[in-house]
Parts: sequence; C-alpha cells; structure tokens
Amino acid sequence: MIKITLPDGSVKEFEKNSTPFDVAKSISEGLARNIISASFNGTTVETTTPLQTDGSLVLYTFNDDEGKKAFWHSSAHVLAEAILSFHPNAKLTIGPAIDNGFYYDLDLGDETISEKDFSAIEKKFLEIARGKHEFKMREVSKADALSLYKAENNPYKVELIENLTDGDITFCDHSNFTDLCRGGHIPNTGIIKAIKIMNVAGAYWRGDEKNNQLTRVYGISFPKQKMLTEYLELLEEAKKRDHRKLGKELELFTFSQKVGAGLPLWLPKGAALRERLQNFLKAAQKKAGYEMVMTPHIGQKELYVTSGHYEKYGEDSFQAIKTPKMDEEFLLKPMNCPHHCEVYNFKPYSYKDLPKRFAEFGTVYRYEQSGELHGLTRVRGFTQDDAHIFCTPEQLDQEFKEVIDLVLYVFGSLGFEDFTAQVSIRDMENLDKYIGDVETWEIAENAIISAAKDKGLDYVIEEGEAAFYGPKLDFMVKDALGRSWQLGTIQVDYNLPKRFDLTYTGSDNQSHRPVMIHRAPFGSMERFIAVLLEHTGGNFPLWLTPEQVIILPISDKYQKYTEKVLESLENSEIRALVDDRSEKTGRKIRDAEVSKIPFMVILGEKEEQDGTVSVRKHGEGDIGTFTIEEFKSLIKEEESKTLKKFK
Repeated sequence: MIKITLPDGSVKEFEKNSTPFDVAKSISEGLARNIISASFNGTTVETTTPLQTDGSLVLYTFNDDEGKKAFWHSSAHVLAEAILSFHPNAKLTIGPAIDNGFYYDLDLGDETISEKDFSAIEKKFLEIARGKHEFKMREVSKADALSLYKAENNPYKVELIENLTDGDITFCDHSNFTDLCRGGHIPNTGIIKAIKIMNVAGAYWRGDEKNNQLTRVYGISFPKQKMLTEYLELLEEAKKRDHRKLGKELELFTFSQKVGAGLPLWLPKGAALRERLQNFLKAAQKKAGYEMVMTPHIGQKELYVTSGHYEKYGEDSFQAIKTPKMDEEFLLKPMNCPHHCEVYNFKPYSYKDLPKRFAEFGTVYRYEQSGELHGLTRVRGFTQDDAHIFCTPEQLDQEFKEVIDLVLYVFGSLGFEDFTAQVSIRDMENLDKYIGDVETWEIAENAIISAAKDKGLDYVIEEGEAAFYGPKLDFMVKDALGRSWQLGTIQVDYNLPKRFDLTYTGSDNQSHRPVMIHRAPFGSMERFIAVLLEHTGGNFPLWLTPEQVIILPISDKYQKYTEKVLESLENSEIRALVDDRSEKTGRKIRDAEVSKIPFMVILGEKEEQDGTVSVRKHGEGDIGTFTIEEFKSLIKEEESKTLKKFK
C-alpha cells in the first residue's frame, strides 16, 4: 500500500500502481469525470500514471490553471496532427500552452497557412478529437529519438534531442501521431469539444532572428462549445474596450511616427487625467510622510554602472549620449532609483532622521523592440509613480506594511477589487542573475512574506520573478473582463544601499547601512491608465473623468442661463463644458453618450424660469429635474462614493 497526501492535508491509502484517476474516483464520481491532469510530488503526471511511492497528489480540472495548461498542451498535439493532414511535409518544432490557448510552430517550407484555411483545419481537428484517442507517454533512447527525426529530416527536433540525455527523453503518442514531449496531457482527445484558430504569424526558431522563420498557428480549445462561445464574446467586448481605440475616441493620447514609436503624446484631456491621478496620489503620499523630489532624465553612464542597471539594460536600451568632452557619456535613465540614492547621499543622517521617503513621478526610457510595442502597455518612455524609502532594519516591517495600505487605497479608489498578491523571489537554479549575497536576499524575502501574512493578503510565491537587486511584492489585478494585470509593486533592497555606500549613524554612534524599499502603486502611469481604460470601458470614476458634466442648451436663447449654470458648477470645482453647436438636442445627447460624459444637463425655457436643470446620466437616461445646488450636491455625493479618504 502507498500513502497519498491530498491538498487538504488528508492522507489516504491505495494499492501500489493506483493512478490519479483512481484517487479521484475514490473521492467522488463527479471529480473522476472532470479530472484531466495531476501533479505528484510537484511533478506533472498523467491521470493514468501509476503511483508507486508515498507522496503528495494534486488533481486538476479545466477550472485550474494547471488543468488548462494540460488541456491546451494536448490540443497543440491535435492541432499539429490536423495541420500535417494538409501539409504532410511540414517539420514540427514545439507546441506549448500559453496564457490563453496554445500555438504550434512548424516549418512549412514553401507552403503557407492563411485565414482561409482555418475552417478546414478546425474541422479536421474536431474529427481527430472525436476519435477519443488516448495520450500515451513512452521513454525513448537518445539514439532512437535522433534516428527517427534524422530520418524525417527534421533539424529542429534533432537540435532539441541533442541537448537532452538518455533517460530524459519521452514521446507522446495519440492516434497515428507521435511527438517529442515531456508530458502533461489530458486522458484522451475526446475531452476537447471546441476549437478556434485565432491567428497565424511568423516566428523565428528559438526566438533568434538569425534562425529560420517558422509558421506559428495560435488556437484555443474548450471542453464545451458554450465556453468557446463565451470566450469569443469576451474577446469582442475586449475589442470595444481596447485602450488604443478608447484613447482615440476620448481624445486622451496619440502616437506620431515623427516623434517615434513607443513614445506617447498626451492630449489635453489625457494630460488632465494624468494630473488628477498624480494629485490623488500626491495627497495620499503627503499624509504618509513622503517628500517630493525631481531628478533629470539622463545621468552619467557611471551612475548606472554603479547601480547595476547598465549591465541589466545597457545592451538593450538606448545607446549612450556622447558629449564634446572626450570619454564623457550619458544615458537616458532606465530607472529612478540610482538618482534617489544620490538624493539620499546629499547629507548625513542619523537613525532619528529615518525613515526618509523620497517620491517622484519620474520618466524613464527603455528601448523595447518594435514588435513588442503595444499602445500604452508597452512603450519606450514611461512615467513611474516612483518612491524610495530609506529606513533602519527595525523600521522595515512597519514601512512595508504602510506601503501595502497605500497600494490598497489606490486600488479601492479606482475600482480594482479583485486582486491577488505575488511574492516574487529568486530563481534558485540561476542565482547568477542577481546581485548581492545570499544572506541579505533571504532576509529580504522573509520580510516580504511576513508582511504579506500579517496584512492578511491572498498571496502566492513565484520563484524567479524577483528584480535583479531584490525580491518584491507584486499585485495581480483582475479587470472587468477577468484578465489579470500586474499593477503596483513593492521591493525590498539591501543591495543598492551597499553599492552607493549609503549610511546613517545609529544609536551606538556607529555607521550603519539603511534598507531601501522601492514602491510604485501605479507602476507605470501609461500602463496603469491603459488598464484602467479597459477595466472601466472609458467610464472612469466620477472624481477622475476628464469632463463630469456637459451642458446642452436647446437654443442659443438660453445662453445667459447656460453661462450662469456653468459658472456655478465651475465655482464648485465641477468640471463642465457647454455644447453650443447648432445641432438638434438628440444629436448632442448621442455624442455625449459616445464621449462617456457622466452627466448631461439640458436647459430650456422651463429650466430657466424655475432656476433648475434637467439631468440625464450616462447609460441610464433621464434622472429628473434638480435645482442647481441639488445637482451640485449629487455630483459631490457621487464623487465621494469612489474617492476614499486615505487614513
């Protein structure tokens, strides 16, 4: 008998060589019907894998991320088989699961796949799936594996196998199809009920442009047709909410090829929106004891060599700016933290002066590849709501927790209620990626985990996601469409203070090294606004929206009353404008709806006589007639519902 430990801590005994499916069946018939993958002692296994030792078992359904990964990876095999039926001479390479679906890369030679071929491939895919072919893993010797793919004249698989060792090579078989594969599959193809090919693109073998260009076919699949239908409807909604589309419609930002790709230009409404976001955070920061600083957009190369950023970003960033002086080089700053270290170095501090909290909305520059640029979410110049806290080791825990409070305040005021926290630590298999010693890394990682626990955060630990100078706490926010975004980060850093020789005088009158906390609740202003646009569909919280009220006089006869209403609103710091075009009122209302202006005030003879305003609300229609003072109170009340008070 073997002892199997389940995620809830319970331990059950089973016959040796029992499978994950057997374990699922012992729990419930429903689970047995839905289990599609499993993990045993941290290793992905099939539902039919014999379990021969004691261990911990996790069972996955399609509702689990690991379950989806197995489902989509299995689907990639079926896609490859379907494509081979139309292109039998194609050479297979790799077919992984991705965040939403999967892809397979193939060398088609002189042949091509285009959108007109999608329907036929999908039909063939479902025909294969209906065969309910089992996915079966088998070990293969290196010699036999090389022999097979050399006979097929497939240099890609040969290259992969040459980097593997005997005992680590496995093939996956289903139907009449075989592929080199490490494992992690669903029980059989029949579980796949729906498929949609999403796109076809070019991709270089192993991402290296010096290598052959392959054809990459993207797809997504589901265990129910209804799930695919819902997913495609969600995609259509996402298109409507695309921040690039909304940014243009709402006149927030634009791009110019003459200015340069990835360098956004903020239009008046967008600039005002940014300013309100910044003022919102500045007010909270002031209460929390931050001091605003300003630093230049460039710095001497040596500054970034000292910090380690040159080694990290130098080759892939904008090249050095040379001056008339021999050997003098400057760089566009990739990060604000080295500058803030030098702000701290301006004068000596004692332990009584700490913590020092320096904040800046600082613009940084990184040369992203042109193919990776995407609206505001991936740009070459962006502004971080950056701050760096310099504190004693004893102050670290409290300071870190107070930053968490600030991040949660920002999310709450902007409608981001669904989020998880991610503790990003080192990749223990690749420690050369990081600066600093093991001891300080362990202290920093433990400090973050402790603070996350104490604040009651729902968090996960992700190995290999730390910054090169320290671990961090990232906030993964789900938007209105259920998509996850990384917004807001807090990092603990023992390394930059050492590199910049930052010190303070302790109570023992000796010199000590401060701890540095990096934090950015927004992260990047550009990316944050893009996510906010798509989350709200352009319907920003009332306190933030560029224009809160539009006044629609039904005739120019009411110009004086219009001016009176406008002045009254503006005197109460309510953002309003007048649509005095010679258009019909119905047209003005439609245009205001498209512009997503929260309130429309319609003025005519009755309103002028009574000293009132007729009000329409965006998306709701007519909400009644109010005195001007009542309407202003309504606006202020609506604002206060979303704009929370900090502390």
